[in-house]
Amino acid sequence: MSLADVKKNAQDRMVKSLETLRADLAKVRTGRAHTGILDHVTVEYYGSPTALSQVASINLIDARTIGVQPFEKKMAATIEKAIRDADLGLNPSSQGDVIRVPTPALTEERRKEMVKLVKGEGEDAKIAVRNIRRDANETVKKLVKEKACSEDDERRSSDEVQKLTDKFIADIDKMVVDKEKEVLTV
Repeated sequence: MSLADVKKNAQDRMVKSLETLRADLAKVRTGRAHTGILDHVTVEYYGSPTALSQVASINLIDARTIGVQPFEKKMAATIEKAIRDADLGLNPSSQGDVIRVPTPALTEERRKEMVKLVKGEGEDAKIAVRNIRRDANETVKKLVKEKACSEDDERRSSDEVQKLTDKFIADIDKMVVDKEKEVLTV
């Protein structure tokens, strides 16, 4: 393994950490409805747990209401129960073929809880990036011990990995601040 491989591997892993944070922040509910809220709801479908998106189409009816239309009419009650049991604070109701899922407005207290959650997710992502930096630096030290690179290369590589880490941590901070603003906007 070369120094370039170590740096590339670290960068790829940091990008994955950033994508994971982006996905986790998308799950955090703001005052508006979005279909991502229901991404992790599973429905019992012929005896096996199945993602809601596999058994129904999900769309926005208006700014505060999600519409869920089951592919099979008999699944409506099961889907409604799964959404209610998902512990998302949502109360779906059937209206003919469509299940309407209104998203309640967030209280000030709940918004502050959401901000804490967002900050926690951001901190987890920063820890992941720092662990990747540590792994990369340890790999470079092993290369120096094996005489595959010089100590000057180690220092240079360590500086490059640190710059990469700083860049990704700045990106994480920006994402967290943006999500906080979104959550606190009434």
